[in-house]
Amino acid sequence: MRAPRTKSSPKRSKTRSPRTASATLSARLNPHVTLDAQADGSIAAHFDDYSEPLGTYSAATAKQARELRTGLPLPFVARQSDASARDIARLIRQLARRGLVEYHLTRDGTELAVIEPQTSDYWPQAPKLDDAATIVLSRFAYLRRRGTELVLESPRAAALFCIRDVAIASLLATLAMPQKISRIKRQQGFPGPALLALLLDCHIVVEVDAARRDTLRQAEGDDNLVLWDFHDLLFHTRSTEGRQANPLGGLYPHTGLIAPLPAVRPAWPGKTIKLPRVDRNASPFAQLLHGRHSTREFDDRKPVTFAELSTFLGGVARIKSKWSSPLEFADGGPDIEYSSRPYPAAGSAYELELYLAVANCDGLARGFYHYDADAHALTAIDVHPQQFDAMLQGAEFAMDAAAPPQILITIAARFGRISWKYSAIAYALILKDVGVLTQTLYMMATEMGLGGCAIGTTNIDLFARMTGLEIHLEGPVGQFALGRGTGLPASG
Repeated sequence: MRAPRTKSSPKRSKTRSPRTASATLSARLNPHVTLDAQADGSIAAHFDDYSEPLGTYSAATAKQARELRTGLPLPFVARQSDASARDIARLIRQLARRGLVEYHLTRDGTELAVIEPQTSDYWPQAPKLDDAATIVLSRFAYLRRRGTELVLESPRAAALFCIRDVAIASLLATLAMPQKISRIKRQQGFPGPALLALLLDCHIVVEVDAARRDTLRQAEGDDNLVLWDFHDLLFHTRSTEGRQANPLGGLYPHTGLIAPLPAVRPAWPGKTIKLPRVDRNASPFAQLLHGRHSTREFDDRKPVTFAELSTFLGGVARIKSKWSSPLEFADGGPDIEYSSRPYPAAGSAYELELYLAVANCDGLARGFYHYDADAHALTAIDVHPQQFDAMLQGAEFAMDAAAPPQILITIAARFGRISWKYSAIAYALILKDVGVLTQTLYMMATEMGLGGCAIGTTNIDLFARMTGLEIHLEGPVGQFALGRGTGLPASG
């Protein structure tokens, strides 16, 4: 028997939770950047004692640009119909390409996140969300403390997210397990679909098949991405240019805080046994080792010849032999192909490839080439002139030289060649192989009377645009400048 309804038990009515305003995205100038608009409409950005011209704009755009200090509302896809809106969007893109603008996501006056571009071509996009889709946090995504901020990053992402709302951290924790978007939207404190869309665009959150949750690693990207361990891809992107906006290079960041270590390690206490004196000229190889040095200035009146380049490449990287053998410690496994080359390599994988940006070589046209180590041949690769020049200028800047090298050799790795076999140590082995090959390049250049210089950084995003190869498939892991040093005679 149903109990009678009383005043103390009022009838329940269907109520809806209050609607929350949708989040808005705005572009804001980096706090360390100032804009200078001239009377002729030209606008320049000033930062760190540098001045960067951004182009010429209308007077209305120059006036509106002042609002970038506090933020300009930004559509996810800039398809404005009026000229002034297109003009301000062009200015924002120019700033974005130089890493001078950031994007603020706010709702009800509260800041949810600040999006900081990590690549020169990042532009926030919001793919349409399907409530029935299932998403999960990428296995490459991670949260860390940066100063007093909480930062969400991924080596695959073109931008990082500085989290300003603690509810977002709770949302990310739930996304360790695949979740339907419709269910996520019902969660208390849901920050709104705009954030989810931006995270999807950056591959920090990925869509998966709800019926195949046991294959999350395979569901994220292609087979070549499956081969990467988290720490390897992170180290690859964070120790090179192109996929990050952090300061990089010889900046002496600890000056005044920590004393530099001495050049020579202090001797261990205990008995010391003196070794016999070594004659540095005891053998031709010893002379070669001690004659090796870095050359950063090249004589463009006496460029490397095509014949010299052929001798050089054949001596350092040409395949000497090839063979195949069954998989170790396994019955019925696939046969694995191997090769032998002039330098040693981990597991005889020989994952390294040579790409040549030829600026000045007697007998060879200016251009970008791949060295076929099996056929001992160069294959021309069609690249945009601006990209070619940018690669040479990057090497010139890295060497602190007065001009670009005659030939810039990019050492690229076919990552899957070595990560298919080695777990946890794949990228470390690649870098060891780069060191061995770099020494071989130095020895051959010294033997031929040429100049060479190892370069400590590369731009993986630029290489990807020039070759059309994804950064996780094949990418640069080292560079070497080659040419005839100033004052060096031409060899036979």
